[in-house]
Amino acid sequence: MKKILIANRGEIAVRVIRACAEAGHASVAVYADQDADALHVRLADEAVGLGGVTVADTYLSIDALLRAAEAAGADAVHPGYGFLSESAAFARAVEDAGLIWIGPSPESIDALGDKMTARRIAQRVGAPLAAGTDQPLAGHDEAVAFAEEHGLPIAIKAAFGGGGRGLKVVRELAEVADAFDAATREAIVAFGRGECFVERFLESPRHIEVQVLGDGRGGVVAVGDRDCSMQRRNQKLIEEAPAPGLSDEQRSRIHEAARRICAEVSYRGAGTVEFLLAADGTISFLEVNTRLQVEHPVTEEVTGVDLVREQFAIAFGEGPSLEATPEPRGHAFEFRINAEDPGRGFLPSPGVVSALRVPGGPGVRWDTGIEAGDAVQAAFDSMIAKLIVRADSREAALVRARRALRELVVEGPATVVDFDRLAVDAPEFATDGFAVHTQWIESTLLPRLEPQLRPAPVAESGLQRFPVEIDGRRVMLGLPTELLTGFAAGAGVDAGAGVVGGAGGAVVDPGDLRAPVPGTLVRWLVDDGAEVAEGDTVAVLDAMKMETPVTAHRAGTLARSAEAGAMVVADAVIARIT
Repeated sequence: MKKILIANRGEIAVRVIRACAEAGHASVAVYADQDADALHVRLADEAVGLGGVTVADTYLSIDALLRAAEAAGADAVHPGYGFLSESAAFARAVEDAGLIWIGPSPESIDALGDKMTARRIAQRVGAPLAAGTDQPLAGHDEAVAFAEEHGLPIAIKAAFGGGGRGLKVVRELAEVADAFDAATREAIVAFGRGECFVERFLESPRHIEVQVLGDGRGGVVAVGDRDCSMQRRNQKLIEEAPAPGLSDEQRSRIHEAARRICAEVSYRGAGTVEFLLAADGTISFLEVNTRLQVEHPVTEEVTGVDLVREQFAIAFGEGPSLEATPEPRGHAFEFRINAEDPGRGFLPSPGVVSALRVPGGPGVRWDTGIEAGDAVQAAFDSMIAKLIVRADSREAALVRARRALRELVVEGPATVVDFDRLAVDAPEFATDGFAVHTQWIESTLLPRLEPQLRPAPVAESGLQRFPVEIDGRRVMLGLPTELLTGFAAGAGVDAGAGVVGGAGGAVVDPGDLRAPVPGTLVRWLVDDGAEVAEGDTVAVLDAMKMETPVTAHRAGTLARSAEAGAMVVADAVIARIT
């Protein structure tokens, strides 16, 4: 029996824990303080605290994760997706510690995770490519120069990472410099590295990807393809397999390109090769994600392949079970159930899930890291769960999806469920014509969505640690913050110092400029005392790993009441405009 540490949280940690149980492996969960009672912690065979509340101190800390692996006596590490899953440095550190890395080799991650190197590999094997740079940009001046030479629109992308973080699409030359700076900041926050490159952006394209498995010796099989065009802010919301509307020639071409790109680096384990498909049929290689994807269940559902179990088998030397691409069986959809308010531009909406009714029945799968009573934490991703449905055809899968979405009830935070119900009835998405593209949600569907009620702010949670002695041995005792806050309130102590709160029962001043979401006030864009116009962007918040602009609600003179770096709750007054 192998003991596997899952260096992640939430839904993907639960997914890997369940695969461990079915494969006969022991699972070890890790957790930040606010995740101490999370579902993945409750389900794992063991759990080790990482001792911190920020992403940098916990799920992005290589030292903390390796200490946890050593404390648990783990044999292997599964990185999940996001966080350090595409970090060659983490993969090397795991292997240097004598542990098995359940993922591609560090060399493959370096080659394909660096999007410029991946472009060169794709070009070498004959994959289609749009114009772009093959070196990191030294500054925003180079991005401007590229736009002037090749035209607009352009896409500025983080060279390391994915998931839409550090990606900015720019259509106006005057906005290129600011977009480059924003992409760099997002990349540093999400991936720890800020290098960015630029390429021509194909207007209104579809997003198609190929799931691959590699044996690490040059053998690569394309497991299947998916369509992930239903996106907002360049992050996927609805995915399906197989990709609809592809010709046999297009499907064969992307499968073969994906296989060749990964074979070129002797790829090991599960990975995804992404392409853009323009309306005129032009196909362009996009990037390789050297990890398991969030949307992997739709491929599992139509192929019968357990991709996590395949990862285990490859990492432990058994090799993949597939020798050729399996024929897809029916059709599957995945709906990411995020704590976001589509009617407010998909603003993050962290909060406690007060009630939850999960759909069931034939062909319905629910992957989650949250149960009723759990909180969607503002410090982490907004995803509550994934609803996956499968049926014998795309039309039948849509019928089943409509039924499952009607059954689903999530109370507490605002969610995308109403958006999903609207999307599955939209003719552009629901018909054989399949006329959606990666900007379709924002350009067509978003204006039809109504804002939802804001959830109550999430109470401060986590642990505070104190050294205590038990039977002569010094140990650290962690106590819930909520308990200590109660003690502090009884003693007349202000336990909320350092956090900018909401209005509560105070009189509302029409000049108040309020935070649209909870998060960290990253920076001010205007000086204190400056004159601003209605609609001007005056500040930037980091909320659930994405930058959210704060705009002036009226014209006048701005007076700040919160400093950069402050944690703020939704509706907190951060300035006044008089």
